[in-house]
Amino acid sequence: MGLRLLDSATREQRDFVPLRTGAVSMYVCGATVQGPPHIGHVRSGLNYDVLRRWLMHTGYDVTLVRNITDIDDKILRKAADAGRPWWEWAATYERAFSAAYAALGCLPPSLEPRATGHITQMVELIERLIAGGHAYAANGDVYFAVRTFPEYGSLSGQKVDDVHQGEGEAGGKRDPLDFTLWKAAKPGEPSWPTPWGNGRPGWHLECSAMATAYLGPEFDIHGGGLDLVFPHHENEQAQSHAAGDPFARYWLHNAWVTMGGEKMSKSLGNTLQIDVLLERVRPSELRYYLVGPHYRSSIEYTDAALDEAVSAFRRIESFVHRVRERHGVPETSPDVPAEFAAALDDDLGTPGALAVVHGLVREGNTALDAGDAAAASRAASCVRATTGVLGLDPLGADSTSGTGDAARQALGALVETMLEQRKQARGDRDFATADRLRDELLAAGVAVEDGPDGSTWSLKDA
Repeated sequence: MGLRLLDSATREQRDFVPLRTGAVSMYVCGATVQGPPHIGHVRSGLNYDVLRRWLMHTGYDVTLVRNITDIDDKILRKAADAGRPWWEWAATYERAFSAAYAALGCLPPSLEPRATGHITQMVELIERLIAGGHAYAANGDVYFAVRTFPEYGSLSGQKVDDVHQGEGEAGGKRDPLDFTLWKAAKPGEPSWPTPWGNGRPGWHLECSAMATAYLGPEFDIHGGGLDLVFPHHENEQAQSHAAGDPFARYWLHNAWVTMGGEKMSKSLGNTLQIDVLLERVRPSELRYYLVGPHYRSSIEYTDAALDEAVSAFRRIESFVHRVRERHGVPETSPDVPAEFAAALDDDLGTPGALAVVHGLVREGNTALDAGDAAAASRAASCVRATTGVLGLDPLGADSTSGTGDAARQALGALVETMLEQRKQARGDRDFATADRLRDELLAAGVAVEDGPDGSTWSLKDA
């Protein structure tokens, strides 16, 4: 069937047909580096990382551009409040975001352009819009004239007369509907020279200029969070189309991470920072938690839900390690099961894909308990292939699971011996011995989980 994606612009699931055969171009709205990253920030990067990995697995050469907004009202305000240079503030949190993406196993983008490095491209785009009658300058500001573009509102479904840009009503605006492309310089703020006077870019302008600078006037996929549909992406599309660029062929939007039913944001004070969570769980476990739900489904954060995800990932990890310790490192299968592929081809259905993974784990554990080394190894090879696509292979080069191989193998041999003794004791209905063995393992830091397909183990502090 091939990949189908829910296109926000058409509100329909569409067959994915790239602009160029064998290649995919993607632009993802990245961070506004105003403060430390929380899980609501990085979910978008993880979702599109899985999409990129799936496209690569199916044979595409993928170019992914993820921008950095390093000039913004909030950055300037927070840096000023802290008595620090705006550029130093932005660079500090740019590094924090890069570290968070890397820790959670995101492949590095093909390019990560900064807004402040693309002023020339922004000025050129403004000049095209003014020449076409879609923008105007007033008192050093430049605005996009919304009513000159009849398609405005098509991406978000907004009616033009109901639009509120969320901007102040500057004196030079001809219509409250219009949005800012360029902001006139203010005392103490950074600025760049332009034909309309010194100033700095408006947020929406930045992404249009950077996307087309590297991917061309038309590209395949534009991704970002659901909160960006309006006004950011609506305005991106309007100014790009008005300038004559076809721009994005498919628009994808991931849902929020919420707490108490509200979108996670710094203004609400309900953030869960990445560095804090990684003191509690391993990066691979946090990644599993964030990529497991469908990208268009909201995640309501709770400690219990995170703990459940940790247990689920450890079941996968435990099985792969059991196979490695008994029968050697399982090679990664070159193919994935048809059901797994069908799930991801259906608008990147990660819940269905993970259901296939856990089915393989159950089959593999059954084979292990039956002494069927070949079947167990085949299952482990498939598990490695499928989890690799999701960035979760416990033995992969980008694994974030930790634990040294030599130590794990030595420990595994001892634990497996005790589990065999415990299995025998349970079979003999000697539950006192079975419980004693479990307690001894627990005291040594090894948690044992009994399931319908046998017992699995994991390190309590792993």
